Amino acid sequence: MPALEEPLQQPLKSVLGPATAKVMAEHLGLHTVGDLLHHYPRRYEERGQLTHLADLPMDEHVTVVAQVADARLHTFASAKAPRGKGQRLEVTITDGSGRLQLVFFGAGVHKPHKELLPGTSAMFAGKVSVFNRRLQLAHPAYELLRGDPEESVETWAGALIPIYPATAKLESWKIGKAIQTVLPTAQEAVDPLPGTLREGRGLVPLPEALLKIHRPHTKADIEDARSRLKWDEAFVLQVALARRRHADAQLPAVPRRPAPDGLLTAFDARLPFTLTEGQQRVSREIFADLATDHPMHRLLQGEVGSGKTMVALRAMLAVVDSGGQAAMLAPTEVLAQQHHRSIVEMMGELAEGGMLGGAEQGTKVVLLTGSMGTAARRQALLDLTTGEAGIVIGTHALIEDKVQFHDLGLVVVDEQHRFGVEQRDALRGKGKQPPHLLVMTATPIPRTVAMTVFGDLETSVLDQLPAGRSPIASHVVPAADKPHFLARAWERVREEVSNGHQAYVVCPRIGDEEDDPKKTGRKKPPESPEDAAEKRPPLAVLDVADQLAKGPLKGLRVEVLHGRMHPDDKDAVMRRFAAGDTDVLVATTVIEVGVNVPNATAMVIMDADRFGVSQLHQLRGRVGRGSAPGLCLLVTEMPEASAARQRLNAVAATLDGFELSRIDLEQRREGDVLGQAQSGARTSLRMLAVIDDEEIIAEARQEATAVVAADPELTRLPALRTALDALLDEEREQYLEKG
Repeated sequence: MPALEEPLQQPLKSVLGPATAKVMAEHLGLHTVGDLLHHYPRRYEERGQLTHLADLPMDEHVTVVAQVADARLHTFASAKAPRGKGQRLEVTITDGSGRLQLVFFGAGVHKPHKELLPGTSAMFAGKVSVFNRRLQLAHPAYELLRGDPEESVETWAGALIPIYPATAKLESWKIGKAIQTVLPTAQEAVDPLPGTLREGRGLVPLPEALLKIHRPHTKADIEDARSRLKWDEAFVLQVALARRRHADAQLPAVPRRPAPDGLLTAFDARLPFTLTEGQQRVSREIFADLATDHPMHRLLQGEVGSGKTMVALRAMLAVVDSGGQAAMLAPTEVLAQQHHRSIVEMMGELAEGGMLGGAEQGTKVVLLTGSMGTAARRQALLDLTTGEAGIVIGTHALIEDKVQFHDLGLVVVDEQHRFGVEQRDALRGKGKQPPHLLVMTATPIPRTVAMTVFGDLETSVLDQLPAGRSPIASHVVPAADKPHFLARAWERVREEVSNGHQAYVVCPRIGDEEDDPKKTGRKKPPESPEDAAEKRPPLAVLDVADQLAKGPLKGLRVEVLHGRMHPDDKDAVMRRFAAGDTDVLVATTVIEVGVNVPNATAMVIMDADRFGVSQLHQLRGRVGRGSAPGLCLLVTEMPEASAARQRLNAVAATLDGFELSRIDLEQRREGDVLGQAQSGARTSLRMLAVIDDEEIIAEARQEATAVVAADPELTRLPALRTALDALLDEEREQYLEKG
């Protein structure tokens, strides 16, 4: 049965005219009547209750409802009007709590001079800037709020005005007027929720929800509409993921069980320690999945240093035992080399299968990266084709067409969020039958996000740290307020080195010509408001290393590591650091994941406010990996009261990655959570907040699973089918197909 025809699919240009439709498409990505109806108000103003002018964000496009307090016209001489005919209109508006200056120049003063009289209420839209230390809007667009003569003063003052996410080219009230034009169509909206579900949860029908969200009479109307629209988003997305899980469960895969006295048994026998309970539990979950005849899809998330690599390696060995091959995909060459080195060390002679002195049950472990020499590369490719190599570790070089496997049984993806879906898909396509998939991440993901972004994967969590991991003390170093704290930080680094340990210093960028647009041909990146305010470029590895070697760390062995170095040089630097031949490594975030040097005990993160919460947590996980306690110092120039400082205080206060990931998400917008990297499409979540609406997401997942189990093709739910087609526009369809 085909999906239902949807009146909301008609293009905006047929309703609003081509000019308005073009602006809507270009600036807001809205193309159909449905897109516009689902462009919900950001908030509502009551006419009698004005906006808080005191809280306006700098450099952002805002819409405020306020009253004119006074207006003055100044005449002045200028180059364009030498006879004193230049005009500037200054209007002060107020909301009762604060005041805001509006300025209009030149020919633009006549209309506002006539209309913006003291006592007038209006909506004003523009970009907030500071002039003479006062907030102002220059040449704002405005819309007078005139009461309908029929309305009583109370109704007028109490009416809720929707304020829409707007742009400089399209003010909120223009969007409001366009919505007014298409709102009657909302009556024909096809309702995707099955009737029993809607009634069971007391949700209003979709047409009613759309009317109430855009034209509420009371705050209760807004609540009704929001509850309903959140359910739509959660449910339709969960149905998409449930269908994906259902389809995967139908795919064939080769069951992979470890041989009784094979490679895995031999490996376990040589381990010098016992696995943590968490590692044993997660291993059981993975082995149970590998033994089934449809592909495993599992997300393994664990704290930095919780032993994920060990769990993944045992899964790879189990697959090799059963005659298959395993591939591990790492996001960078440094990390691929690091994994290869540590896996070969852990396996010892078991990694020398087929070689003299190699163990009888052994296999070959090969590395494959883009910068390898031709001969080494040819040999690695040959070992994969013949099946000589049971395990390959590589970067996205593994995905190239030339790479052929003898029998690929398991793909392990490290640091999932760094890989596009296409890359994972290309590797999965190299098996004779779909291989099993294990995705690892050290960025802890709150349960709701796991259900939303990785809703097609089963989740395993490693929440214990292995015995022998040491605590890490973290402190914020306020370099601007207390410069002597920074001097003390360098003393602490010297103390660690004199005790036989090593340290990292992390900087946000590399330095040299990297930021010169003339040399790189790249445009200069836009400045953040903080940079613009301070005009201070982010600290760079090359400059900091130079200053430290000549100054506070003089006499110590200081080296640099960054992403633009030749891979062989990077590897040589990492080897020297791992061997203890370097005291201090000044690096960019290339060391963020997977770098393991147990003797490194201190880390100083410069300009720490320029990194995200999860990233700081990842970086910090590079120290305290041995028996000595770790120390992490977060250096910042940001003032005490700033949001950036609050964020750093939060990181210093807890080592719990899940807690930090919640903080991180609360500070970012929802769209970033599902992220461009995940879908390549705009996020479909407009109303649902992944952190706050945990219950709705969990319930929607249950309902969706039941609906799909009963009717995988949604034959009996054509309206849901329509909503699903709208959600899975081409890019998103591909994302869900390929995940």
